[in-house]
Amino acid sequence: MKILAIQSSPNVDGLTAKAAKSVLGGAEADGATVELVNLNELVIKPCIACDGGWGQCRREGTCVIDDEFQLLRDKIYAADAVVFATPVYWGDLSESAKLFLDRLRRCEVKGEFKVLNGRFALGIASAGGTGNGCVKALLHLEDYLRRVGFTIFDLVTLTQASKGHKLPMLESAGHRLAKMKD
Repeated sequence: MKILAIQSSPNVDGLTAKAAKSVLGGAEADGATVELVNLNELVIKPCIACDGGWGQCRREGTCVIDDEFQLLRDKIYAADAVVFATPVYWGDLSESAKLFLDRLRRCEVKGEFKVLNGRFALGIASAGGTGNGCVKALLHLEDYLRRVGFTIFDLVTLTQASKGHKLPMLESAGHRLAKMKD
């Protein structure tokens, strides 16, 4: 089992990153091959809606923009499961998460072009402050993940107040996720 975690917080040591690492730690302990990608370290440009929004992505499932989007997309294709962890900003996903997921959504929903069908996704929305907006952000993340064809393994909100019991739960989820193909 290969598990890829994409964390979209600029703080690589913060709550969002810890959540992703907790899942990967559990999965790795059960023999899964794991990789963590810090989304903000990649150069991914915004969608330009080429050809009036009906460009190559809609026709062929590929993007014309030259950046690291396809590199990350290839990592997703190579994985059996993806953990997508985002911080909550103003009740929504991080800007880098929205940017990447908007491009992924355009390329993945072309007709029957759903390469991600059958792959599991674990979505995490973490709020370092009050926790307000976690559920709303997680609802948006779930919509993106389902739209591109993932099977939802779990959806988790995480706050400073809940991290004491949810980080160990996320590690346990990693153990379970590593065994999904068994």
